[in-house]
Amino acid sequence: MQNKLIAAVALSLLVLNPANVFAEGKNGVAAVVNGEKITVKEMRQGYNDNTPIKERVSFDDFYTKALDVYVNGKLLYQAAEEADVMDSNQYDRLVQNAKEEIARKLYLEQKVKEKVNDKAVDKVYKEYKDTFKGEKEVKAKHILVDSESKAKDVIAQLKKGKDFDDLAKKYSKEPAELGYFTKRMMVPEFGEAAFALKKGKFSQTPVKTQYGYHVILVEDIRDAQPRPLKEVKPQLEGLLTQQAIGEVFADLYKQAEITKYDLKGKEIKDPVVMPKSGK
Repeated sequence: MQNKLIAAVALSLLVLNPANVFAEGKNGVAAVVNGEKITVKEMRQGYNDNTPIKERVSFDDFYTKALDVYVNGKLLYQAAEEADVMDSNQYDRLVQNAKEEIARKLYLEQKVKEKVNDKAVDKVYKEYKDTFKGEKEVKAKHILVDSESKAKDVIAQLKKGKDFDDLAKKYSKEPAELGYFTKRMMVPEFGEAAFALKKGKFSQTPVKTQYGYHVILVEDIRDAQPRPLKEVKPQLEGLLTQQAIGEVFADLYKQAEITKYDLKGKEIKDPVVMPKSGK
């Protein structure tokens, strides 16, 4: 009975004034600055337009931290209006520059979006897998210390049966886990030592590198595999984005007539790039 009453009250409020039920802030208003409203809607729009911030924090966190920024911005804008800043030539010039910059940005984003999509990423990923050349990789841990004598002491304790992870927690300057890696991914001394070990074995002498002295334990050896799509997708999208931007400018240059001059008024002749003969 009580639940039905609550539902009925909620429904009546919705019918009478839906804004009162769902409006955020005070009836949709985040702040009032000298009589001018800053709405939650405009703050939410700013949040949605800023992808890097949206990926890092929730809107609730953004709202809490950004409300004073919006208030300060409104105060400055009101002060600028009173000072007739918008009547100056400098203002007109900066507004025009901003309009052009926004137009350039939006156009480039639109053209890149046309070219960088899941289909394009899948195509590049397939090419990556088809041309992938497998090589050996090992999964290893290490204990990094400052001196050769300390590394030798760690090795002596390992030979007596002490646990590698326990010693790493006690002595190592870095986390023990290194995951899988190829020889080329490590500094030469470390790579050579790690790939000389058999699975389950640890280095019998300290391995000196520019970072200090290492004691290495090899946990597994395998043939390298192509990385999963979800891991390399951001890199592939970045690669395709750079490629798309290059194509956009190439197309624009093909369609344009451009004459450039140096500071003395002499025409600048861009060098003609001749196609390769293929021989």
